[in-house]
Amino acid sequence: MRADVIVVGAGASGLACARRLNREGLTVVVHEARDRVGGRIHTFHPTDGGPPLELGAQVVHGAHNPVHALVGADRMITMSRRFTARVVEDGAHQDMGVLSHGRRPPWLLETGLHRDPGQEDRSVGAWLRARGSAHPEGRAAQEWFRQNWAAEPDELSARGVSRAHRGDTGVGEGEFTVRGGFDRLPLLLAQDLRISLGDPVQEIRCLPGRVEATTVRGTTSACAAVITVPPPVVAQGRLRLAGPDPAVLDAKIAAAGRMPLGDGYCAVVTLTRRAPDTAVTFDVDGRGGFVRCSAGRPEVLFVAKAKAADALRATVRSAPALSALLETVMPWTAGARVADVTAADWGRDPWTAGAFTAPRTGYEDAVRQWAAPVDDTLFFAGEATVTGSRLPWVQGALASGERAAEELLKVLANR
Repeated sequence: MRADVIVVGAGASGLACARRLNREGLTVVVHEARDRVGGRIHTFHPTDGGPPLELGAQVVHGAHNPVHALVGADRMITMSRRFTARVVEDGAHQDMGVLSHGRRPPWLLETGLHRDPGQEDRSVGAWLRARGSAHPEGRAAQEWFRQNWAAEPDELSARGVSRAHRGDTGVGEGEFTVRGGFDRLPLLLAQDLRISLGDPVQEIRCLPGRVEATTVRGTTSACAAVITVPPPVVAQGRLRLAGPDPAVLDAKIAAAGRMPLGDGYCAVVTLTRRAPDTAVTFDVDGRGGFVRCSAGRPEVLFVAKAKAADALRATVRSAPALSALLETVMPWTAGARVADVTAADWGRDPWTAGAFTAPRTGYEDAVRQWAAPVDDTLFFAGEATVTGSRLPWVQGALASGERAAEELLKVLANR
């Protein structure tokens, strides 16, 4: 198979890149390992036609997020703030306001970090300790950062978190959902593109002025390739890089090895009872992450990262343990039977190996090395390439795909 450009991965970044290149008249082939487009955008659609639930990317952040224009402003729904906010701490289910009783709540601590992370590259954990956050304030704050950044606070860069937020101020305020599900975005981006699903690229070989991609179905040859898979896919050898200058590619692989994704596990638990109200629970105890339910619906959505992801992964395997956790985080579920569980195990997904790439202390060089093109034939996109300069969410992935397309177009224009 021949093309002008090969794009590896049909997530938001790969589709945005391919879409831009296709509009410039280039022949683009997108190879995707999964049998669907979207990558970490993964929507659960209830069989009874109820509102969709997101097992991957959760919300659209900001009124000026490019997603609004891509899917259409008429499909964007402002997230309602009419819900009951609760917390589980030391096994007790309480109103979220308990986190403000005699202490600073974690969301205010994070706002303070955005304003003043300090000059040196220290961890969020060190920043919290320097601010006098002790138990229980510190414990709640640590879990808050774990669930928002999928990383241990003692590894998470305070400066990187602050820079990422400052780099994303242009998207504006507010949180939104996509009517009909977030998966509408990749389906729209994929229109008119040549995408080979269920066709993982096993090796990219750089040759003078061209590249070859070996997949499970054969070989695709092109002038250039854009790799949008998460760094661990390369670091763990699922996608091999080869070429005439092994030292350059070895440095690229080494950079990928320094950029692990944080663990993530999401699950929709469908019950034989319907929720009495719309509620969100933050599990400070580190067993369930953020847990949500909607009034009149039988589903409970768990979104767990870092240590909580592994805890939830183990809990879901045991029916009694899952029922006990449900009763703790959502007391209305007591006595209800679990009818179904649908999970997205991002930490064990071979094509993702985690939730997303958080900025870690000492990470800057690795990010630059990972994002840098190789020999004007191999380009890189994906949320990992914007780590520490933008938030590692959908808007960052889209921007990275557009950036990689621009880099490639400039090279082709000069050939």
